[in-house]
Amino acid sequence: MHGLRIAVAGAGGRMGQMLIEATLRDAQARLVGAFDCADSPALGRNAGEMVGLPSSVVVDSDAEAAISRASCLIDFTRPEGTLQHLEFCRRHGVAIVIGTTGFDGAGKKAISRAASDIPIVFAPNMSVGVNVVLRLLETAAHILHDGYDVEIVEAHHRHKVDAPSGTALRMGEVIAQALARDLGQCAVYARQGVTGERSPTSIGFATVRGGDIVGDHNVMFCGLGERVEIGHKASSRLPYALGSLRAARFLADRTAGLFDMQDVLGLR
Repeated sequence: MHGLRIAVAGAGGRMGQMLIEATLRDAQARLVGAFDCADSPALGRNAGEMVGLPSSVVVDSDAEAAISRASCLIDFTRPEGTLQHLEFCRRHGVAIVIGTTGFDGAGKKAISRAASDIPIVFAPNMSVGVNVVLRLLETAAHILHDGYDVEIVEAHHRHKVDAPSGTALRMGEVIAQALARDLGQCAVYARQGVTGERSPTSIGFATVRGGDIVGDHNVMFCGLGERVEIGHKASSRLPYALGSLRAARFLADRTAGLFDMQDVLGLR
């Protein structure tokens, strides 16, 4: 039985197609909707044919219709689109898994408000491996709290529009919280010219954009005479899709609430 009815936003994109493929291969899920923006070249195409699998779902631009057929929407698009889709989910009582990054404070508040009506998993990275890394970073920060400088380096493909990545920022938040620091006050996002000595309480970020890099994240705890590195490299988008389906299953028996992948994986 296919109890999990999935709709995919941004169906014509790289992540959208990976989500479609993962859903069609999942014996416990059924793809019931796939949509994209009005100018997408994917409109009118069979969603399954795009990934070499059988499906009766055709990609269209009617987001609300697709969402109304689903029990859960998976959305890795842009903040403005996701927030509109969120309201459709709210209207129809549909759960949502949000992998979109780049939300401002108002957008995050809108997601929190919606969680009073529908169940939501909102996480900057749906990979199981990345979420294990977040737990390791918390442990490392508690131990390496004195005499170690923290630097976070992330690399993504040339098409990524936000920087630093949502995952890098989440890593910084986890470390800052463990160190009893405010990331908004201690983060350093750029260095150029004569910067002076590094503040011992700062958390540095460096961003690389190029080619088809799926996603690399490396955190360095730099001490005197040694360096501890904890990182994750994604060679494809498949881990994000599989994690998203795991999140959708987590939401299946919930009626409301805001969760992240730490909840989904039982790491709280």
